[in-house]
Formats: sequence, structure tokens, C-alpha cells
Amino acid sequence: MEGFTARSVAREAETSTPAVYELFGDKGGLVREVFFEGFRLLRRRLDTLSASDDPRANLVQLVETYRDFIRENPVLSQVMFSRPFTTFDPSRSELEAGSSVRIFIIERVRRCIDVGLLHGEETDIAHVLVALTQGLAAAENARRLGSTPESIDRRWALAVNAVLDGLSR
Repeated sequence: MEGFTARSVAREAETSTPAVYELFGDKGGLVREVFFEGFRLLRRRLDTLSASDDPRANLVQLVETYRDFIRENPVLSQVMFSRPFTTFDPSRSELEAGSSVRIFIIERVRRCIDVGLLHGEETDIAHVLVALTQGLAAAENARRLGSTPESIDRRWALAVNAVLDGLSR
């Protein structure tokens, strides 16, 4: 996040630094908007997923889509998930920006529970899947998950299937 300043944002947007401050108030306001926009973009990506007759396949597809989003937007994902700015302490309403994403994930988990594919509390399972996805994606982005696409995909499949199998009876 080094170099993230109102001046650098203004330069990239081909506008003035005062215009950035007028629009967002301060650096914290700018970060807040990036935070919200990240969750809006992620939700739009998730909305492209259709539900099939196979809830487990739908859940795996959700993880893959989430992975792709993080892989394609590593800096945005840092803002969304690790909040690296000391000037940005999200309020309760700002944390709720991710609630539509959370609800989408919980609904997919609930479908698996309802048909007996998974057993446990839906919110707990959703948290585990999100943490797994974010952690593996961070390792992949840092090039710590393997050296070939095949080995990386194999490790993703191993982790996701191990969790889902472990949560089934």
C-alpha cells in the first residue's frame, strides 16, 4: 500500500488532488469508497453464478469465483479483507458492506446443509470457507502455493474437498 496517497490517486485519475479531497473528504473517505466498491464488485461477480441441482458443485464454483476475484484484484482484496490502512477503521455500517456477499455464501452453504451434504452451523461453515479461500488466494498471489498451474489447482482442490468432505457425514 506504499505510495497510496490522494496525490497518486489524483494523478492516476487525471484530476487534481483538491478534487479527490472534495469528493472523498480525506484519505479515509477514499479508502472507505474503495472498500465498498470492492464488495459491490465481488457481489456482481457472484451474481453471475447460477444455482444447479448440485449444491456442492455450486459451493465449489462459488469458491472458484471468489478465488478468481482475489487473484485478479490483489490490492483491492487487501483493502477489503486486511484493511492495511491505519486511517481506516470501518464502522459497523461499513462492515455491513460485505453483508450481501456473506448472505450469498451462507445461502449456498444452507442449500448443502438442507440436502444433507454438509453438517454444522451454516455461518460457521461459511466462515471456514471464506477463510480458506482468502488464505489460499493470498498464498497463491504470493507465489507460495506452487510453481505450476497444475500444482496450484491440485492444492486448491485438495483443500476445498478436504473441508467439504470433513463437514459431511
